[in-house]
This record gives sequence, structure tokens and C-alpha cells, in this order.
Amino acid sequence: QVRLVESGGNLVQAGGSLRLSCAASGSIFMIHFMGWYRQAPGKQRELVARITTGGSTNYGASVKGRFTISRDSASNTVYLQMNSLKPEDTAIYYCNAVGYGDYWGQGTQVTVSS
Repeated sequence: QVRLVESGGNLVQAGGSLRLSCAASGSIFMIHFMGWYRQAPGKQRELVARITTGGSTNYGASVKGRFTISRDSASNTVYLQMNSLKPEDTAIYYCNAVGYGDYWGQGTQVTVSS
């Protein structure tokens, strides 16, 4: 089992920045890659960014150039640096880890005001 705990969500003005954190614990040796997804009201959950154990990354089209995913292997933590935030970035952001299973955090709310 893998446990994921997110933090860092907040209310921010458009153009501002936030950094989300996701701390993994448990059977972390099982993890192949970790990432962030988001879900806005009335919309499907979508990929924001993902990073493999080898450090390769990929991003959703709407966040490319504004968001950066990174990881600290020593602390088993994945970060999402979000810059130039827009009101349409408002959503619940979920941390995800994929290994022998598919694991999700509880989500953290990001609200961007115009």
C-alpha cells in the first residue's frame, strides 16, 4: 500500500503562484511514476503533470510552460510549482502514484480569483 498526503492548496489571485506537495509513504518501492491530476466542478479529472522514477516528465497541454513537476527522492515527495495561475486552474488537485496499484491522495483545493 502507498499513502499520499497533499498540501499547499490555497486561494490565490490570477497571475500568482503556488507550490503543491505530495508526500508518499508505505510501499514506495512499488511506485513507477507519480503525478498530479485536477478536477474542476462539472468536469472530468485531467492530467496536470507526471514524473517517472527516472525523472522524465510530461504535462497537460493547458499547463505547459507554467507548471513544473519535480521530486525529492530522499523525502519521497513530489512537488508541483504553479506559476502564472489563471482562474481556469481552479480545481481540486489530486496526487497520484502508479506502481503495482493506482493510489490517490485526498486532494487539495486550489482557487484562483480573477
